[in-house]
Amino acid sequence: MQACRSEVLIVGAGIAGIATALDLLDSGKSIVLLDRDEADAIGGLARESFGGMFFVDSPQQRRQGIRDSTELALRDWHSFAEFGPGDDLPKAWAEAYVHRCTPDVYRWVRKHGVGFFPIVNWVERGEFRPGNSVPRFHMVWGTGKELADCLIAALRRHANAGKLTFRFGHRVDRLLLENGRVCGASGIDEKNGVPFEARAEHVVVASGGINGDLDKVRRHWHTDWNRPPAQLLNGSHRFADGTLHQAVAAAGGNLTHLDKMWNYAAGVHHPRPRKPHHGLSLVPPRSALWLNWRGERIGPQPLVSGFDTRRLVTEICAQERAYSWQVLNHRIALKELAVSGSEFNPSVRDKKIFAFLRDILFGNRWLVEQLTSDCPDFVTAATLPELVEKMNALQGDRSVQLCAVENAVHGYDATIARGRSLMNDEQLRRIGALREYRGDRVRLCKFQRILDTGALPLMAIREFVISRKSLGGIQTDLHSRALSTSGQPIDGLYAVGEAAGFGGGGMHGLRALEGTFLGSCILSGRIAAQAISAYV
Repeated sequence: MQACRSEVLIVGAGIAGIATALDLLDSGKSIVLLDRDEADAIGGLARESFGGMFFVDSPQQRRQGIRDSTELALRDWHSFAEFGPGDDLPKAWAEAYVHRCTPDVYRWVRKHGVGFFPIVNWVERGEFRPGNSVPRFHMVWGTGKELADCLIAALRRHANAGKLTFRFGHRVDRLLLENGRVCGASGIDEKNGVPFEARAEHVVVASGGINGDLDKVRRHWHTDWNRPPAQLLNGSHRFADGTLHQAVAAAGGNLTHLDKMWNYAAGVHHPRPRKPHHGLSLVPPRSALWLNWRGERIGPQPLVSGFDTRRLVTEICAQERAYSWQVLNHRIALKELAVSGSEFNPSVRDKKIFAFLRDILFGNRWLVEQLTSDCPDFVTAATLPELVEKMNALQGDRSVQLCAVENAVHGYDATIARGRSLMNDEQLRRIGALREYRGDRVRLCKFQRILDTGALPLMAIREFVISRKSLGGIQTDLHSRALSTSGQPIDGLYAVGEAAGFGGGGMHGLRALEGTFLGSCILSGRIAAQAISAYV
C-alpha cells in the first residue's frame, strides 16, 4: 500500500483546492494535493468554463459609471435565493461573499495576473423577482483556462513550492478517523490499481459537486421541476460524482440542500463527446423563438435567457416532454449563437483580440458552421415546412406540428413588422430593453424577423436540460469547517467550493446571480487556509 503524510491533505485540484493550497503555502504548510484526473487537467471544471466572476463595486463597474454596493448586491442575492427557514449558514456565507468578493477575490486574482474585459456583462436580471440590479458578471480575458493557468503558475513558482506534492490519478473513497478526528483519506491509485493512504493533520474536501452523476441528479431532482427529463445531458465534471460527499457523511458530516442545482435549459449533444451524455450549454439566442416539443411557443411569458435561468428549466420540465426547440435563422445565429465555456470560444481563450473583434463585428461564422455540420441537434432548411420535416426526422416521430410553428413564427414576424411603437410582445420588449445596455447590444439583433429572405437558411435547435452545478453540499461554518449532523465542527475536516455548496452547504439558495461559482470557490478555499493556518 502506498502511504504519505503531510500537514494538510487537499482532495481535489480544481480552483477551490488550488486557492486553498496557495494560501497554505504562504503560511509554510506541507501539502499533499490529490486529484482523480490526469495532471494536464488540473483546474477541474473551472478550466473548461467561460470564466465569469461576480464582483461588487469593482474598478470595471466604476469605470463604466455603474453604481453598486454591498447593500444592493445582498438584497438582490436574497431576492433570487429565496432562502428557507433555518438557512442561517447559507445566508451568512452569502453576506460574507458579497462583502469580501472584491477585496479578497478580485484583488487576489489580479495579483496573480488575471485580467478582465472592460465591459461588465449583465445576466440574471430577474423576471418575477429581482435579480442583478446592475451588471456584475466580469469576464476573464482568457476564460476559465487563463484563471486556472495563472493560479497554477503561482503555485509552481511559490517560494514554498517544495512543500507541495501533487498526486494525480488517485480516487479517494474513505476518510480516516482517529479518536473522532479526521486524520487522512484512503483510496485507489487508479493508474496501477494500488491502494493508498494519505495522512494529515487537516483534510480539505475540494472534490466538486454531484452533478456529474446523472443518477444522483435524478435522485435529488427538485420538486419544482416536476420529474427528471427522459434525456438529460451532462455538462459537469466527469468525476463530480459525490463520492466524497458519501465519505463525509460516513464520517458524520451533514449533507444539505442536494436538491438545489444550477442546471441549464439549452443543452445540445457535444460533437466530440468525452463522457457519456456529454453536452454543451448554449447561450440561447434571444431573438430565437423558444418552442415546446410540439412546436408551440412556450408561454404565456415567452422564454428569454439572461433573466432567470432556473425559470427556463422549470418551464421546460413542466411540458409533457421535457425538451424544447429554438427556431431562428442564419443571421440570428451569426450574431447571437454562442456556447458557454472555453472550448468553443478560442479567440477569448487564447486572447486573440483581432479574432474576437472579427467575431463580434461579422459573427461567429466558424461556430455556426461547426455546430450545424457536426452537432446532431441542429437542422437547417429554406422553408418552414421543410424545417419541420427535418425536426420530426431528427426526433424520429411526427410530434412537431407545422401549424403550431407557422402560428408562432408568423405572429412574431407580424408584430415586428408593425414597428417598435406597436410591438406588443414580451420577448420583443425585452430585446429592446437589453439593447439599451452596450454589453448586450453588440451581441443582439435589432428586432430580426425569422422569415426574412435575406437572413436564410432557417434553423432549428433541439435543446435538452443539461446538468451543471450543485448548489447544495457539505454543510460548513464560516471557517469552512465541515459540520456534523448535530451542527458541530468535525475536527480536522474542511470543505470548500462546490463540495460545500460553495459555502455553508447552499449559499446560493434556489438561484445564483451567476459568476458567484468561481469566486466562492476561491473565497471558501482562502477561508479554509486561514482557519488551518490559525489552528492551535
